[in-house]
Amino acid sequence: MGVYDLTRSSTRGLIAGLCRPTVVGLENVPPSGGFIVAPNHLSFLDSVLVQALMPRPVAFFAKAEYFTGTGVKGALMRSFFEGVGSIPVQRGQQAASVQALKTLLEMLEAGDGVGIYPEGTRSRDGLLYRGRTGVGWLALTTGAPVVPVGLLGTDRLQPAGSRWIRPQHFTMKIGEPLYFERTGPDHSLPARRQATDTIMDAIAALTGQDRAAGYNKGPTE
Repeated sequence: MGVYDLTRSSTRGLIAGLCRPTVVGLENVPPSGGFIVAPNHLSFLDSVLVQALMPRPVAFFAKAEYFTGTGVKGALMRSFFEGVGSIPVQRGQQAASVQALKTLLEMLEAGDGVGIYPEGTRSRDGLLYRGRTGVGWLALTTGAPVVPVGLLGTDRLQPAGSRWIRPQHFTMKIGEPLYFERTGPDHSLPARRQATDTIMDAIAALTGQDRAAGYNKGPTE
């Protein structure tokens, strides 16, 4: 068993033992080929939970700071995030965002699973915010199926501003994959917007969250 499999199985066991999550719809994950996981976003821990509980590996981006820490703590964090398949990205820079999408594109074309939060950043008030169109761009450019995921209760595991994780039951609902015609990168902004809205509607159906009219903004925006 490799480091990735060991880290993922250990994390899954820890989550199962402490939180006893309800997971519905695992059969909706395509058994082969590239696919895009599109969850709502309530907690810092969401990526780790999805990566651990999905039947196939899913690569999410994580803040570059998690990979550059020093000392024992830094080494442990770097080892963990690398172990669950996270990819470092510098947040808040347009060039980095463009490169991030290109990285996901390459992984999809290689037949891998990738994860992207359409809301961009986590919701701190429980609302489901308007989706940013990066997920629509990926879906139309590659034709890869989009698997909507609804996370419920993960905000209670580590409430905003809390330094500690509190084991709590949560639910992960995996919806049926959404398929969009592959157009390559030469598609219109309205088409990208429509695809993104369709994905957000599927997420909303899984979570039952109230919808926000606009985009979510991070604490520094």
